[in-house]
Amino acid sequence: MGADKSSVAYIFERCPEAILCSPTDIHYQRELWLSVCQNEKQLVELIKRFPDSFFTVKNYENQKANVRFFKDLGLKNAVISRLLTSASNIFYNPVAKNKHMIETLQSNYIRLGGSQENMKNWMMKLLSQNPFILLNSSAAVEENLGFFQKNKFTDFEVLSLLSKLKGFVFQLNPSSMQNSLLFSKNIFKCSDQELKELIIKCPALLYYSVPVLEERLEGLLKVGISVDQIKQTPAVLELSAEIVQYRIKKLDAIGYSLKGRTLEYLNGTKKDFEVTYGKIQEKKERPIFNPVAPLNIED
Repeated sequence: MGADKSSVAYIFERCPEAILCSPTDIHYQRELWLSVCQNEKQLVELIKRFPDSFFTVKNYENQKANVRFFKDLGLKNAVISRLLTSASNIFYNPVAKNKHMIETLQSNYIRLGGSQENMKNWMMKLLSQNPFILLNSSAAVEENLGFFQKNKFTDFEVLSLLSKLKGFVFQLNPSSMQNSLLFSKNIFKCSDQELKELIIKCPALLYYSVPVLEERLEGLLKVGISVDQIKQTPAVLELSAEIVQYRIKKLDAIGYSLKGRTLEYLNGTKKDFEVTYGKIQEKKERPIFNPVAPLNIED
């Protein structure tokens, strides 16, 4: 396939058990992966990056049937190749199991108020963001949706949570979600309706376990952030304590205190924060123009 000696050596170093695969198995695996790759050069690069996925040769017929199924479903080759490398287990399932799970998700999407026209795009996005959803059982999906109904979330709110959490909500269980809800309700001293609004605003309050939420909350309180500030900007709890402390120190270094202010500046990705930080720094360094101050002619 055009791999040089150093690439072959690198692959065997990463996955020495590859030497145990038979030539026939490798031939089948090569044909399968090539069906979703642009060319052999791209395939070699994928094998170098994910040798364990390529050399785990089993359930070939299931893999082949699932590749065909995902293509018929409308997934692009680039997405399917990403699934093969990062979530290869879903290809070992009988295609009927994956098909049943897809149908379960689709029927619930429609039942919750999603449109038939948008269903395909919603499903494609869900699978590309979190393919591991197919490893769940349809019973788990129904159980978790029942949890939201029991807690009086509207269909629209549930659909919003599914989209925001990229389907990870199905990998949780009602018991852990209930504990997280009770923790947030006690901390923020809010009504059931206010709690729902907080969850919609920040699904992490539902997704993270109580110990994780507790640790992050304590980390914020230790640096002088109040519970009310966190309640106004709950998304700050999506960040680890280390990231929050680092960002607060950077802001403190340029004389920007968060006490009594919004925590929005702490949120977002690393890139988002750096942009925000740059704007604050620029504003701090900009001289204040006084329109009534006398002008120095020499200046």
